[in-house]
Amino acid sequence: MHDIASRADVSLGTVSHVINGTAPVRDVLKKRVLQAIDDLGYQPNHLSRGLRRNQTNLIGMIIPDIMNPFFPSVVRGVEDMAYKASYRLLLCNADNDVQKETAYLNDLRSFLPAGIILIPSLDHKIASQGAGPPVVCMDRVPKGWKGDSVTVANEAGGHAAAEHLIEMGHKIIGIVRGPSNVVTAEERVTGFVKAMKAARLSISPEYIQEGQFDRESGYTCTLRLLNMLPRPTAIFTASDLMATGALAAIKASKLKCPDDISIVSFDGLAFTELTEPALTSIFQPSYQLGYTAARLLLDRINGEDFPPQNVMLDTELKIRDSVRRI
Repeated sequence: MHDIASRADVSLGTVSHVINGTAPVRDVLKKRVLQAIDDLGYQPNHLSRGLRRNQTNLIGMIIPDIMNPFFPSVVRGVEDMAYKASYRLLLCNADNDVQKETAYLNDLRSFLPAGIILIPSLDHKIASQGAGPPVVCMDRVPKGWKGDSVTVANEAGGHAAAEHLIEMGHKIIGIVRGPSNVVTAEERVTGFVKAMKAARLSISPEYIQEGQFDRESGYTCTLRLLNMLPRPTAIFTASDLMATGALAAIKASKLKCPDDISIVSFDGLAFTELTEPALTSIFQPSYQLGYTAARLLLDRINGEDFPPQNVMLDTELKIRDSVRRI
């Protein structure tokens, strides 16, 4: 910084204000400082600055599985909001593993982040706000969490999926659900079963097959359902990725969707418009989920003092071609 001040013929304080944005600087001086920075190839050491301030401009984010096509849009929402506020994102992939999740949380805290956004495992016991950077839980809320959270109306989405199938005349329905230790999976099934009960329809336990939110388990679970007697006329899959496996299983069984088996899935990802047939799906606002969580976290970073916020975003049924009327 001394070299920059000397080259630009300004004070060290002026250089600091330009680099850190701590005070307004006259345009003519600011241009000289920026030109000197460019000439000297100066790169600010954010870690050193962070150690002095006990906080960096980093936001840590822990997600379950970057290979799941739902999460990139969520991450992009966080990144866009963070970048606008001059923060940078550090991303970790925990694979729904509590030990890995805990290790990443500890590592991130050692980097002195401004805040952390976490999509937690269901059985992760996380202390509510106390010492350390603010934390916002997103998509899932672990038991006992008393801090900020941003989630989606999963139960209402599952309810809407069942109502649509029932309205289309389906009575024998199978479910390919997500892992039982993931709260979003549980909520979707809960909403679906409630709608079935409201319509005076029942669903036997064997018609609810548990998968892993991936294509492979969608395929395997659907094959099991297709071998049930009576065979279901419709299947609700708890994610769009599982629905692609369900479509493959239906094709492998020499059946057709929706002529023989109808499908409603969950997520509403862009590719569902391009499948054959295009999938009827419960849309959840993935980008807005991330953007809202980042905005809430930034409020906390900036010292906003308000009671814990629990924001829930709405889902929406997107009707396409994968459900036929009985």
